[in-house]
Amino acid sequence: MAGPAPDPKDEARAVAERFYSAFARRDAEAMAACYADDASFSDPAFPDLQGEAVRDMWRMLCARGKDLRVEHAVTEATAERARVEWQAWYSFSGTGRKVHNRIDAELEVRDGRIVRHRDAFDFPRWARQALGPVGLMLGWTPFLQRKVQAQAALALERFRAAARRG
Repeated sequence: MAGPAPDPKDEARAVAERFYSAFARRDAEAMAACYADDASFSDPAFPDLQGEAVRDMWRMLCARGKDLRVEHAVTEATAERARVEWQAWYSFSGTGRKVHNRIDAELEVRDGRIVRHRDAFDFPRWARQALGPVGLMLGWTPFLQRKVQAQAALALERFRAAARRG
């Protein structure tokens, strides 16, 4: 005998919980499985990722995040969307400096998979922590954000190339 029909908002909430719980374990493959093939992702460091590049970004971040700690809370959920407030504590690979980043995420879910993922965080605050004096002086500038985006894109390209070489 079947139980009551699930609440429609449970799907987006369930996907968000599954994704961020996997992130807290640094389980990049479980995170990757949460995305649709045509998924898109953006945040201040990676402004426009599509498809497999989204999965590979998380694989790279999990592989590099030896001291990564993540906490999350799903703050809203509708039939197809979830909002998540999450925090990450880690050492930034470029400088070794400690970072505590607070991120607001919006996930759009279709057929049990994330199709659109947008993360927003205070880039100047992040830059001060991750880059020290340079971030303090230039963190508010589009110049520094473009430089960080270029370095992030290069790091992801190298990670993907190394993964292809096996």
